[in-house]
Amino acid sequence: MSVWDDLDLLLDSPSSLTVTSATRGTIKEKSGFNASEDAAALRGAMEGIGTTEKTLIDILTQRSNAQRQLICKAYVEAAGGTTLVDDLKGDTSGDFEDALVALVTHPAKFDCQEFIKATKGAGTSDSTLIEMFASKSNRQIKSMSEAYLEDTGRSLMHDLKSEVSGDYGKTLLILVEGKRDESTHVDAAKAKADAKALYEAGEKKWGTDESKFIDILCNRSVPQLRQTLVEYKSVSGKTLQESIESEMSGKLEELLVAIVKCVKSVPAFLAERLYKSMKGLGTTESTLTRIIVGRSEIDLLDIRAEYKKLFGCSLYSAIESETSGSYRETLLRICGEED
Repeated sequence: MSVWDDLDLLLDSPSSLTVTSATRGTIKEKSGFNASEDAAALRGAMEGIGTTEKTLIDILTQRSNAQRQLICKAYVEAAGGTTLVDDLKGDTSGDFEDALVALVTHPAKFDCQEFIKATKGAGTSDSTLIEMFASKSNRQIKSMSEAYLEDTGRSLMHDLKSEVSGDYGKTLLILVEGKRDESTHVDAAKAKADAKALYEAGEKKWGTDESKFIDILCNRSVPQLRQTLVEYKSVSGKTLQESIESEMSGKLEELLVAIVKCVKSVPAFLAERLYKSMKGLGTTESTLTRIIVGRSEIDLLDIRAEYKKLFGCSLYSAIESETSGSYRETLLRICGEED
């Protein structure tokens, strides 16, 4: 049985969409932290001929993002106006540079940059948009929208509208509002009614009423949806994910399945994304960097555990075999130890 079909422990497990503590991250605040000392050491590592990568990795992977922001401030003062990002871009390159720059960027701003990368140029990277908006909490989406407005002077919603269309676009735009119900109360009767409505909008009729799926999956709270998933299985004999996969297609199917997976377990969903980014020919480094850096203070410990459960090997060993050089070293240090 696939991990996605197992609904047994669903109702009692914690959810990354609602948990606000950082206890499941791999990176913690460093005690005895001194921003000016770190800034000086980073400058020293990049001055002159050659760069001491080890120093960059040691410092930037072992401080929290809030501490890295203080290092950035101290760096500008010490370097007479040059920013840490400028120097990192000048002294490192490729995936290693991208990972270090991601580490020193404020999380909401990093999300904005990933959004811009996914939407600019020819064609939109839908899988990135789906991953980002299905796996983020309301609070993360709101911070990202605020940072986007501050950076570009435009609303993220307005810019996304011109990139997406149809039911898929409609669904993404509802997620971008960041208004999913956050109450922890579960209304069992409503879960039954929703499950029945979903069954009647999909499996039971000729043609599918997508709007019903969109409305329920984008607006109900996580605990409420979990109860609905359990009820749906008893009404239809299939999981909601299986029904979506058989009733729908294309980007809308991909997005709704991602939402259902994230309602069950964001860490398992992201573990799967990491696995897909490393398997087959070539590695999608941008996905690796985005998830490993982006979740390092949220739930990377849980992602590691789910990865092992889903794929039988540790995330650490997968990164070790699929990446190389200083980039590999950076990701491994963020990942923490072997599971």
